[in-house]
Amino acid sequence: MRLTRAALTMAATALTPALLLTTPAFAAEPSAPSPTTVATAAATADLSVDEMSDDDVRVAIARIIADPNTGKAVYAAAQAALDGTIEDQRYFLETGRWIAQFEDDRVATFRILHTAQQSKDKAVIREATKALEADTPQALRAFLETGYRLAQAEDDRVAIARILADPSISDALRAAAEKAIDGTPEELRYFLEVGQYEVDR
Repeated sequence: MRLTRAALTMAATALTPALLLTTPAFAAEPSAPSPTTVATAAATADLSVDEMSDDDVRVAIARIIADPNTGKAVYAAAQAALDGTIEDQRYFLETGRWIAQFEDDRVATFRILHTAQQSKDKAVIREATKALEADTPQALRAFLETGYRLAQAEDDRVAIARILADPSISDALRAAAEKAIDGTPEELRYFLEVGQYEVDR
């Protein structure tokens, strides 16, 4: 599915009220998106679903439900499966959770795109748009697990470079910015959110 940039913008804007209520606060920690059900489900057991006992299946779904990082769609699908038959539960672990995860990942990426559009973070906008235009589970998961962090770091380096370009900043702020700009994505984010305000400007 090919989405134009204008269509993505309109979709992100239209979804914003719902996203703010239903998705994790990615914007609060832009350098490190929260892990989701993918990791939890994978850690449930080394056995295939066919090899799991009925009790193992129910425990695996219960763990997904109990994980605070589980997205809304996966949570709802897991609850429905747990209320259903054992066949429903096995279907959820084999197939249904991945369909629901795709939905959660798409919503999360739309939310990130909307936040980036507000803050004019060009790299995040670029990478989120690519993931949404690809519209595959793999593209969205790669963006949320890796691409978002790296794109945010790119935008953060640009923001710090703008600080360094200001000739009126203090020596202390310049030194802190010069140290931060070569740091990790987490160090870049920390400087912009906290560090720059801890030194004499």
